[in-house]
Amino acid sequence: MHDPSGLEEARKVLAEQPFSALLGARLVAFGGGEATLELDIREELRQQYGFVHGGVLSYAADNALTFAAGSAVGTGVITAGFTIDYLRPAQGAVLRAHARVVRAGRTRVVCRCDLTTTGEDGTETLCAVAQGTISVTGGP
Repeated sequence: MHDPSGLEEARKVLAEQPFSALLGARLVAFGGGEATLELDIREELRQQYGFVHGGVLSYAADNALTFAAGSAVGTGVITAGFTIDYLRPAQGAVLRAHARVVRAGRTRVVCRCDLTTTGEDGTETLCAVAQGTISVTGGP
């Protein structure tokens, strides 16, 4: 699913994003029109009811969508817009955002992202889905 050298380059791009570093995000897969981003769920990422804050889920979807698009058309991409549907409260140990290209055009790439949590016992739960349009800028 991914080219190891491409994954390392993509990880460097992620590391250059101060907000991603603050959240502790890591890119675990990249290539072939797909990308998977993970982050450990910790207290600072929760809202008042103990669930992962919707903004954290949106961040993960946005970045995974854009990385998936970049794996298909190159690094000159930026999010044009996306929607997210929260299916159930996100709770567990790890948040995973797995995005894949639906269609890559010359100027726009449409991607879909599934957001799951993994519990301490290894159980995965789908908590949100997102779809985004990524603009191809042609530059870095």
